[in-house]
Amino acid sequence: MTKTPREPTAPTDPDRRGRIEETLLREIPEINLIGDDALRARVIDTWVTSLEGSSFDAISEIPGCGNPDQAPLKNHGQEAHIRGVALTALKLAEALATTMADLEFDRDILLAGALCHDIGKPWEFDPVNRARWAENKASVGYPSVRHPVYGVHLCLNAGLPESVVHITGAHAKEGDLVQRSIEGTIVHWVDKAFWAVARSADLVEPQSQEPRGS
Repeated sequence: MTKTPREPTAPTDPDRRGRIEETLLREIPEINLIGDDALRARVIDTWVTSLEGSSFDAISEIPGCGNPDQAPLKNHGQEAHIRGVALTALKLAEALATTMADLEFDRDILLAGALCHDIGKPWEFDPVNRARWAENKASVGYPSVRHPVYGVHLCLNAGLPESVVHITGAHAKEGDLVQRSIEGTIVHWVDKAFWAVARSADLVEPQSQEPRGS
């Protein structure tokens, strides 16, 4: 019989939730760059909900790779990727707006989307989930859903703006089926560039198999 996955929105230990939030804000200080107080609070709450519904208590505990079957960063966890994408996306948008004054983008939406683009990874990378999927691939798939899709689920449930939900769902190959927003396009290409640069700089462990798209 297929085991029922843990419900990520179920109430958990409030002490654990507090520890997760404290660690999150320490590991990802770029969250504080979001100017809108309500949006910032929703980003924090959604990340905490994602983590507390998994085996991870911190983003740094998640292997630093695009997908679970890809080689991870040698010296960093997933927090380096989240921070790198957020900061680079913001710098790229600001640089392009400097040279093209008619380029319009929403700074807070860009930041929130970049910070949330991989918010579904605690689900996809969770060893408990991966073991369950491996037991019955023919029934539930492997994984049952990828992190962009699960991230959309989390963001919608949290009431994040549709523009942020879009960035989360369209940052990887799933987004090739839709027209990406301006902010979504920036996050998509910055996400790909992060891993390309990391591999070129020999910051990634040797790849033992051909990776699938992130």
